[in-house]
Amino acid sequence: MLGPMNVALPKSLNVDQFLAWAARQGEGKYELVDGVVIMQQTQQWGHAKVKARVFKALERALEGRGLQFFAAPDGMTVRINNRMAFEPDALVAPLPEPADDSLEIPNPVIVVEVLSPSTARIDATTKLRGYFEVESVQHYLILDPEDRTVTHHKRGATAIETRVVSEGSLSLNPPGLELRLADIFGAARA
Repeated sequence: MLGPMNVALPKSLNVDQFLAWAARQGEGKYELVDGVVIMQQTQQWGHAKVKARVFKALERALEGRGLQFFAAPDGMTVRINNRMAFEPDALVAPLPEPADDSLEIPNPVIVVEVLSPSTARIDATTKLRGYFEVESVQHYLILDPEDRTVTHHKRGATAIETRVVSEGSLSLNPPGLELRLADIFGAARA
């Protein structure tokens, strides 16, 4: 498989090898699934806009609350296991922030993915299972920009609890913040 500028994508890597390889790439967004590097497709404006809005909404929700957490935009890697690593569209993790040269966030509490036609299946299956392998993950949000809905997966006592929210806000505890859907998707369409 070829990536940007016809770069051959490596196969059979562990996460440490993947992170070292990804750091050398000049462009592109990559994830690791079962040891295989997967290149993410170019994003449409609507997708990119929702990613930016959810990051800003998470930052605003944390501001002034005295919570010892930070929000991060896409670009950071979450290690699932030795052969799988994802790059969520946004996340929230406890302070302190990692070093400036860090490539991964080891302990996210909230991870967010924005749906696109090319990622819908993996977001709802492989990533759902994977993110909840990470002990710190309490919430996995899948945002659907077309339907203006959030599928909220929450770690329960014995199972993952799921609900779909189309208006109002989400209460995300921990860490103890409210996330308004209007802040994520913008003003309702007429």
